Amino acid sequence: MNEFVEAMGQVPTAVTVVTVKDERDDVGATVGTFTSVSLDPQLVMVSMDSGGYLNELLLRRDRWAASVLSGGQKAIASRFATAGRPGARLLLAGTPHHRGALSEALVVDGGVTALEAETVKVVPAGDHTLFVARVLAVDYVTPGLTPLVRLRARYRPAGG
Repeated sequence: MNEFVEAMGQVPTAVTVVTVKDERDDVGATVGTFTSVSLDPQLVMVSMDSGGYLNELLLRRDRWAASVLSGGQKAIASRFATAGRPGARLLLAGTPHHRGALSEALVVDGGVTALEAETVKVVPAGDHTLFVARVLAVDYVTPGLTPLVRLRARYRPAGG
């Protein structure tokens, strides 16, 4: 295994599903790099594989949603991380979700938090693209739930 990949696998990251509404379908992916960048103005950042379809869509569509998953949502994380996955609506069939009022992107219910954002800066970074975005709305916050994290190549509840 690549020593850098192994080293970074020791760092827990919140598991987040990023979604965007396309003209044809809703598209989403599980990401491991989603973070706050600034409080004033309120900015967040997501890192996407530059070769992925969601990256391509985010270069064309500025508004998107991020749902930070809770400890009981491993199956959702896995569905959105699978290669060759279908559209987000099919991945969320039978799972509580709704459409964001400002982004029109699908928002997964039952996570620790979700927000809608609008990209303000795109930064190429090696084999990834960083999307810095202004927070349009905080959809919900559920402080009583344990976040889902990725640690040592596995999804697990934080602290678990």
